[in-house]
Amino acid sequence: MALQGAIPVQFGHVFPHGAYVLSVQPVRDFDKSTREHTVQERDKETGELVWSVEVIDADPEARESTVRVKIAAPVQPVPPDTAPGVPFRPVEFDGLTLVPWVDGKRCRVRDERDKQCKGRVAYSYRARAMRAPSRPAKATAG
Repeated sequence: MALQGAIPVQFGHVFPHGAYVLSVQPVRDFDKSTREHTVQERDKETGELVWSVEVIDADPEARESTVRVKIAAPVQPVPPDTAPGVPFRPVEFDGLTLVPWVDGKRCRVRDERDKQCKGRVAYSYRARAMRAPSRPAKATAG
């Protein structure tokens, strides 16, 4: 199989109506953290700290209104400035990739022979960096 691991995608294919930063937070390493001591996750390939950028997907028909994009960086990435006249921070991601996975939270097991899953395909997003958009996002019909 030619595709293995993360699938490279263009920002405009994932966020055709644009995206807006809500927050940037460190990602907790649940295997290494304890109740008393939080350890930040490190990227498996680079060893850099992992940050979660929560964004609003501006697509009015998006299945989820917010999305998290992880970025590996030595220091916390800084969101772009707010757009003139509005309190939102438009953003684009460079080096955007996705990893599809099955959200199996909706599995029901009657017995081992009759396992029914009502899961759906979800995506985990990663990017190399975030920046201000190079051009305005598409206007949405109102």
